[in-house]
Parts: sequence; structure tokens; C-alpha cells
Amino acid sequence: MIHPNNISARLRAVARQYSAKTALMGGGRVLTYGELDLAAMGLARRFLAEGLIQGDRVAIQGTNSVDVVVAMLACFHAGLVAVPVNTRFKPPEIQYVLDHSRPRLCFSEPQFAAGVREIQPGVPGLSAVYTELPPGVPGPDPETPPADSPALILYTSGTTARPKGVTHTLRTLLASTETIARWELDDSTVTAIAVPIMHTSGLNALLLPTLLAGGSVALLPAFDAAGLLDLIESRRCTVTLGLPAGMQFVAAEQEQRPRNLASMRAWFSGGDTVPVSLQQRWERVCGGPLIEGYAMSESLVIASNPPGAIRTGSIGVPAPTVEIRALDPDGNPVPDGEIGELAVRSPANFVGYWNDPEATGRTLVGGWLRTGDLGRRDGDGYFWFEGRTKELIIRGGSNISPQEVEGALLQHPAVMEAGVVGVPDEVYGERVVAFVALREGRSASESELREFTRQRLADYKVPDRISFLPVLPKGLTGKLQRRALRDLGLKG
Repeated sequence: MIHPNNISARLRAVARQYSAKTALMGGGRVLTYGELDLAAMGLARRFLAEGLIQGDRVAIQGTNSVDVVVAMLACFHAGLVAVPVNTRFKPPEIQYVLDHSRPRLCFSEPQFAAGVREIQPGVPGLSAVYTELPPGVPGPDPETPPADSPALILYTSGTTARPKGVTHTLRTLLASTETIARWELDDSTVTAIAVPIMHTSGLNALLLPTLLAGGSVALLPAFDAAGLLDLIESRRCTVTLGLPAGMQFVAAEQEQRPRNLASMRAWFSGGDTVPVSLQQRWERVCGGPLIEGYAMSESLVIASNPPGAIRTGSIGVPAPTVEIRALDPDGNPVPDGEIGELAVRSPANFVGYWNDPEATGRTLVGGWLRTGDLGRRDGDGYFWFEGRTKELIIRGGSNISPQEVEGALLQHPAVMEAGVVGVPDEVYGERVVAFVALREGRSASESELREFTRQRLADYKVPDRISFLPVLPKGLTGKLQRRALRDLGLKG
């Protein structure tokens, strides 16, 4: 039986077509498509032989490794639900995710397993914690699960509240790979992955689309600027993606010790605002454009700049099969040029938050995903990110986008990273507080940076205070943790 909208069936078809071709490289291991399929199906049979049934959850905690990929694919093939667990979580955070998702099994790489084992007795139904993948078992292949079966629960970073479990099906996962069509991945693609495959950036934007195209994937265990450039040079990689904060370090590393990057066809970035200053620097340092896109766990890849038609500073145009609107507070579309909340209609939209119908109802409205992000559409159909509704700073009745202030600070040659938040103020409602990390060997004072931004921004947008940190706090994916900055701002 053919399942055209099912990522499990599609992955198996690609494995048969490219059986002898390299699929995965990582940790000194190389697997062909045939070997990857054999390992994933054998593990799928093992899970079912141990008594798991379709719909059961399997927690997975690990780095970018071949074993993590095999575990993920085995879940898809067996009709189980993969639950990635953030490798930076402490036991109480792990406890929350496992209590909420109730997995039957957990695979945790040895360096992380202590945290899971500490809380295992308090998680009902968690029967085993593996620190290495159990051997596969022979036998007939499991029946292909229905396309609308839950397949993945991604727990959001929880910057404002407890993490929510973003649930995707085998159908929405496949749809997400088709929204990346304009990236033109094919069987000659060699994708370098340094962002976590435990998150949508590594899994849905890079790993799965590359495998479905018959390309090869080169895994870096965790993000490292020098390691990523070395991987690209040694493996002749053609595509990669990074968070803006990480790509700042890649550009700096390439300036200090240039690698041969001639094999690269496309560099992508997103997940947070990509500063125009970084994009301009990238062209000069890495020999090609840094292409900005827009994605989120709830809808995976939503928009990107088409290669060859890049509009610097824009998040691009909607991906194929995706619609985007900017809405006013009443849910009505606003005219081009005006800022509104971005709403998305896409076959890759998530199906709901796990065990949270109220939050699902607030977010999925009439078939549209209310993103909570602010943006505007120009007359040519390009969208421009203008911040997040919950991050907007309101000072004396005036709205201030943190990203705009950060963009001004990042234009200073000494500034490597910038983060801006609002803190309460008795007179103005909120004050603008900035945190910066300086480039190695460079210096700048608070007064110098305040005057620098004053020359570029209206006075009410100029930070009231600028603090210096060695590096800014980030989550697993490298995204700026504004809640941590806000806590620091309140202490200051």
C-alpha cells in the first residue's frame, strides 16, 4: 500500500532507491541509506517486541549523532512518538517533560543519562532508560502507521511559561520538507548540521529534507564555529543552517583562519533576527549570501528568501503551500506596509499542544496559526519581522522593538552580540536595557554605545542602561534567552 503523505513510507522508498549511497556521517561512523534503513527498522521491531504500541512515546536525549537519528526514524516507522529532551535540562525540567509526555522508554546518551535516571522512579510507565541503542530484531516489517498518527512532540523553550508540547504527525513532518522545495536539495546535496537535531532547526529544516532528497548528511555533535568550518571543508558540504548568534562566531572564525568554502551553495539562518550587519559581513567573509528565513516549532519552515532574489533584512516570501497574513488585534488583515501579528496557514502546521486543548484553541484559530510574532508585508510580497508581541517594549506609550535596538548596537564594530529587554519603570512603564558581548580584542564603553545608538535611533529607543557580558545566555538552539536577560535587568 502506498502512503504518499507519510514520511515513514517516503523515507523507506528513498532508502531503496539510494541503498548504496552515503546517508549519514558522524562520530567516525558512515551509514549508507540501506544500512540506515536496516538499523531503523530493526530498532522499530525491537520497540514493538518490547510491548510498545502505536501512539506510545519514546523520549530521546542526545547530541547530533547517528544513534539519535536511528532512534528518531525507528519511532516514525513503528508508529511511536519521538519526544526530544533538551540536553541542557536539569532533573526538575526533565521531570516536567517526562511527566507531561509519559514515555514508555527513554534513550539518553551516557553523558546525560544521570539526570533521567534520577527522576525515573517518579515517572509512571517509564520502564527502561537506555544509554546505548538496543540491538534490532529480525522479522517482518511493521505495518506503515497512518499518516495522521502523532510522530513528534517538540517541547518549546518555555521563555514565558512551562514548555508546551508541539505535536506533529507523519503527514505534517512530510509537508514540512516540501515547504523547503525552493532550497533545491537533491541527491548531490551534502548538508552540514551543527544545530541540534533535537530541535526543528536541525531535524525538520536540514536532516529530514536532505534524507528525502537522497543527499548526504554530515553531523557535528554540537555547535562549534571552527568545527563547522572544518566539517564543510573536509566533507565538501553544500548547505548548512545556523542561528544568527552562532553565525556571528562562524564569520569571526573564518576571518581569523579562512577555510576553503568553495563547495557551499547556500548558507541559511533564522530562528531569531538576522542582523543586516551580519548579512553584509557574511557576503564579504564567506563568499556568498546568508539567506534569512522564518520558522517555528508549530509550523516548521514558513518563509525564506529565494536564492537569487534575496531582500536583505527580510524573512522572505512564503514557502510553497504556505500562506501568511499580518492581522490587527481583531484578527483582520492589515494593509501592506502596516505591522500586525503574523498568522500562518500551512499543511505543516502542528496539530495541537500535547494534552493542552486550551492553549491549542488560542493558537490554532480557524485553520490559521497565530504566531505571536509581529511583521509586515511589502508591496512585492516579502515579509519583514518586527519582533514578538510579548517582547515588545512599551516606553511612555511608544512601542519599541528589541530587534531594532539590537540591530543598531550590532552595527558598532566592537559588538559581537546584543540583547535588549524591557524592565519595569514607575514613570515610563518600561525602560530599555541592553546587554552586549564584545568582540575579542575590541573595547567600547557604555556611554560610547549609547551615543552610537542615539545617532541611529529616536531618543526614546536609546537604551537607558547597557551592561557587558562575556557571552549572552542562549538556549539549546543558540537562540537568545530574553527571560534570563530580563532577570539580570531586574537585578541591575
